[in-house]
Amino acid sequence: MSQLMEELLASSTVDNLEEGSIISGIIIEIRPAEIVVDIGGKSEGIVHASEFVDMSELQIGDTIEVFLEKLEDREGNPVISFDKAEQKKNWEKIVENCEEGSIIQGRVRSKVKGGLIVSIGVDSFLPASQIDIQPPKNLDQYVGQTYDFKVVKINLDRKNIVVSRRELIEEQRIEKRRSLLENVKPGDRRRGQVKNITDYGAFVDLDGLDGLLHITDMSWGRIQHPSEMVKQGEELEVVIIEIDRDRERVSLGLKQLSDNPWERIEEKYPVGTTINGKVVNLVPYGAFVEIEEGVEGLVHVTELSWTKRISKPGEVLRIGEEIQAVILGIQKDEQKISLGVRQLEENPWEMARHNYPIGARVRGRIRNLTTYGAFVELEEGIDGMVHVSDMSWTRKVNNPTEIVKKGDEVDAIVLDVDASNQRISLGMKQASVDPWEEIDTHFKIGDMVDGQVTKITSYGAFIELEHDIDGLVHISQINEERVEKISDVLEVDSTVTARVIKIDKDERRVGLSIKAANYSDDDLAKERQAFENASTAEDLTNLGDLLDEATK
Repeated sequence: MSQLMEELLASSTVDNLEEGSIISGIIIEIRPAEIVVDIGGKSEGIVHASEFVDMSELQIGDTIEVFLEKLEDREGNPVISFDKAEQKKNWEKIVENCEEGSIIQGRVRSKVKGGLIVSIGVDSFLPASQIDIQPPKNLDQYVGQTYDFKVVKINLDRKNIVVSRRELIEEQRIEKRRSLLENVKPGDRRRGQVKNITDYGAFVDLDGLDGLLHITDMSWGRIQHPSEMVKQGEELEVVIIEIDRDRERVSLGLKQLSDNPWERIEEKYPVGTTINGKVVNLVPYGAFVEIEEGVEGLVHVTELSWTKRISKPGEVLRIGEEIQAVILGIQKDEQKISLGVRQLEENPWEMARHNYPIGARVRGRIRNLTTYGAFVELEEGIDGMVHVSDMSWTRKVNNPTEIVKKGDEVDAIVLDVDASNQRISLGMKQASVDPWEEIDTHFKIGDMVDGQVTKITSYGAFIELEHDIDGLVHISQINEERVEKISDVLEVDSTVTARVIKIDKDERRVGLSIKAANYSDDDLAKERQAFENASTAEDLTNLGDLLDEATK
C-alpha cells in the first residue's frame, strides 16, 4: 500500500472518532500509574490507574471501551477515560434498575468538598453528614473502601445521585436494638464500645443499643471521675443490670464482673484486727484509708492520737501514705468501717488513775479557759478541769478570769478521775485550808477591821478583808444619817474601817458596820441588842437576808 493510501486511511479513521462517544481501544502498554490505549488515532490515549478497581486484571492486547473527551489536547494526544465510559454505559442501567430507597454497593473513589465520591457504576455523592452516625473528622480513611449504600435521591436531569451510609447504619442499629431488647436479660455479659463519657458515667454502644454505665457501677472502690476507669472508643465487657424495654434503656455494670469485697468483710477483718492501708482522702473530720480495692475505712480525727490535740487529719497524715490501723467497727450494710490509729499505742489514760490518785496535789499550766472553768495541762495530752465553783473558798466566781489567766501555773488537788471519758476533775481551793473552818480565829463580833471596797450594789458595799474573806456593809450601816446612794459616800478600791457585827459560819457570811466603828462599848451593846430584837426597822435589817440577796 502506498504512503498516500495509508495517510488517507489514517485520516478517515480519525474522522470517524467523535468527541463525547464511547469507542474501543487496545491496551498496548501498562505502566505503574497508567495504561496506554490505541484508539486508532494518530496518537495513543492515556488512562490513569485510579480509574480501575484492580490493575492486575488488565493485560496488554485487551480491548476496552473508553470515553473520548477530546480528539487532541495541546500536545496533540487524545483525552480518554475508562471510568466515564463505564459511567455513560451504566447510567441508563442504573436509572433502569435503581430507585430511591434501594440498597446498592459502591466503592469510595475520592474525597471532595463536603463529602465523598462513591462509584456505584456511576459517580454518586455521599455527604459527610451521611457517612456515619457521628460525622467523621478524617474522610481519607474511607477512600478505596467498599460499603453498602442507600440511594437517597436521583436527579435525572443533572445525572446526579446522592447516597447515604448513615441511614443504612441507623436502620441496622434499630433492628439490632430491637433484637437485643427482646433477647437480653439481667446478668448477661455483653461487649460494647465506650461511646461517650460524662461526669456521672459512660454510655456504651452494645452494637445498636446504648447502655449507661453509671460511675457507681464502675468499681467497688473510690473513683472521682469515669475517665479513671474507661476511655472513649475503648471496647470492654459489661454486665446487664437492669432493662427498661418501654424506654429502650439498659443499665450496665463493670464492677459486677468481680466479687463484691464487702460480702465477707466481717470474716476478713474482725474487730481488733490490725491492717495495712493507704490514705486515699482527707476530710475535716478524718481520713479515708483503702484497705483493699473497693474497701475503705475511716479514721476519725479523734482516733488519731490519745494525747495530741489534732484539729484536722492533714496535720499528721498525707494522701498516698501507707499506714497501720486497727478495726474498731464494721457496718456491712452501709459499707462503713471505723478505724483507729491511736489504738496501736498505749493509752496514757489507762494509767491516769494510778498517776493522779484522788487527793493528790498537782501543779500545771492553765492551757485554756471556758465560761465554766479552766483546763490545767498535767502532761502532754492530759488535762484536768477546775470548775469555777472549785476556785475559791470565799468568793462566788462567775468567770474563771476573775481568778486566773491563760498561762498561769497553779496548784490543785485531784478530785475525781474518769479514765473512760478522759476526764480529771481538779480543785484549786482544795489546795489550801478553808478559812471559814477557822473563822473564829480570824474574826470575832465587835472586832475592828480594815478592808477595801470591791463592789457597790444598791443595797450595800462588799469589803475585802484578810484571808480572802468578803464582808458586807448594808446601806443602813454606812452612816447615822440616811444614805440614798452608796456611791455618793463610798468608792470602789477605797479603804474603810468597820466593825464586825455578824458572823454566820453556816451561811459563810460576815456582816460589817461602818457607823458602828465609832460606837462605845455601851452604844455597841445597845445596837447589838436592838439588832437581835428588831425585825422590821430599816436600820436593823437582817444582814443574813441581805447577804442572801447579794449572792443571787
